[in-house]
Amino acid sequence: MEMPVIDFSKLEGEERCATMSLLHQACEKWGFLMIENHGIDSYLMDNVKQFVNQHYEANMKKRFYESELPMSLEKNGNISNTDWESTFFVWHRPASNIYEIQGLSKELCKAVDDYIDQLIKLAENLSELMCENLGLAKSYIKEAFSGSKGPSVGTKAAIYPQCPRPDLVRGLREHTDAGGIILLLQDEQVPGLEFFKDGHWVNIPPSKNNRLFVNIGDQIEILTNGMYKSIRHRVMAEKDGNRLSIATFYNPAGDAIISPASKLLYPCHLRFQDYLNLYSKTKFAEKGPRFESAKRLANGH
Repeated sequence: MEMPVIDFSKLEGEERCATMSLLHQACEKWGFLMIENHGIDSYLMDNVKQFVNQHYEANMKKRFYESELPMSLEKNGNISNTDWESTFFVWHRPASNIYEIQGLSKELCKAVDDYIDQLIKLAENLSELMCENLGLAKSYIKEAFSGSKGPSVGTKAAIYPQCPRPDLVRGLREHTDAGGIILLLQDEQVPGLEFFKDGHWVNIPPSKNNRLFVNIGDQIEILTNGMYKSIRHRVMAEKDGNRLSIATFYNPAGDAIISPASKLLYPCHLRFQDYLNLYSKTKFAEKGPRFESAKRLANGH
């Protein structure tokens, strides 16, 4: 089972139609995908990963292994209600708190700020491509997410430390993501991320050549009326090496009201006889326009 890989460089040429179709299929059938040739500065991405790893080694590693979790694992065996991870979270939009987080170096803060500026542009571009595939206005997702202050953007930086008993604990338990579009800068060597598809857990390979992993959150599933899927995933603890995960969430603002786009809803509250009357005139035409007409009928137009 091969995960979809979207080459953004093909969106500008003769392969645009095929690339857009692959993106639509990935969002609809998989709920996750890889992006390559996305335009984000590779040197900047490497710096962010390096600085986060350095921060973990200097400020988080000792504290993690001296915490209650490793001791509980050693004493009690299987742990089902805790995650084997060491994390910090940064808000970027509508306001950043990165310079308020204790222990983060200026180099790390600057690299993350520059990376996020580029990543937000990519997230908005991706949202526009989704809208195009769905037949929505280009800015529909961004406007739906905006609330009073614009979309909310934050990053969870996580290290899944080397684990002596990965059979007894998860790196991160099974879940779907609550928000919108998640863009993951992940480890190039250590695996562990798994997504659930067609009754099986699919291993997501480490990202080579600074590919970005993208998955759909619950709010995109709601907004698309279930056309695009938010998929359960998890992180397995690993015995050999630490796994790096830098996940950025392009989410609705806290006061944004999310509901299915009206264009993606089926007609409802429509008398069957009224639909039959419409059907008799459009039986051999495309179904989509007929449904749009049925929605207008149901709304009294």
